[in-house]
Amino acid sequence: MSTTISASASDHSAHADSPDTEVRRDNAFNKRSGLRRGPRAPQRDTASSGRSSRSPGNRSEGSRKPPTPLHPTLAQLAEIYPQLFGQKLMPLKRGVLQELQALHGEFITKEDLKLALTLHTRSTRYLAALASGQARHDLQGQAVEPVSPEHRYHALTELYRRRQQRSEQDLSIELRQRIIEAAQASGLSPADYATQVRSKDEAANVHLDQAIADWNERIARDEARLRAFEASGKTVKQFAEMYGLNLIETAATLNRARHHRTLPVAPPTAALPEA
Repeated sequence: MSTTISASASDHSAHADSPDTEVRRDNAFNKRSGLRRGPRAPQRDTASSGRSSRSPGNRSEGSRKPPTPLHPTLAQLAEIYPQLFGQKLMPLKRGVLQELQALHGEFITKEDLKLALTLHTRSTRYLAALASGQARHDLQGQAVEPVSPEHRYHALTELYRRRQQRSEQDLSIELRQRIIEAAQASGLSPADYATQVRSKDEAANVHLDQAIADWNERIARDEARLRAFEASGKTVKQFAEMYGLNLIETAATLNRARHHRTLPVAPPTAALPEA
């Protein structure tokens, strides 16, 4: 790719620990580096209105927080790869750091690029892309590999943690539903999914265990409905009408139950020998 990135100074002391530190570090980085800043929001012409945006009549507008400054390297990556770093983000393929370094290493240090990608992949917008179930994409914007179940799960739990800190409502029910959706999409059995995504975060594990329990209950209900359908000898439409069920939901339930029958069954736990 012929498009290049202008040179920047290395920042060996910068780390991306939390979203709250990103703005302070970006501001400090902008002052030290030679890279130009990211795009700014258009300024309001207060002179034409005859009063300042801080006046009582415009208090709500004047009190708004300015947009978070975009890391200078990310701003230029967004110009070169708008389909990945632009308004809509996509999960990046593994090894993209090395590929970007090979393409633009003459004009950007590995430390600066690593810092920019760390900020990018820890952002809430990127986590939302991971949690959505989209595939990972290469620099040409082509889907190349799925996001692993554990990466999607950890993105979901981190998004929940950030949202819960800002909300007075309990979002745990919504989180468990999202976990079930991700687990179903993984193609794994409930037991295998729980084993693969479980972490050392005990608070997250509580939600995981509850989601798995809810999922197993749903599987049992789906199986009971499938058996009733098979014993009825009726079409899906006739079966739904007989029980006053929604046709589309009934068909989805039966398909889910058929899929669950194809999943491997976890072996029973061996009994301990008697003393």
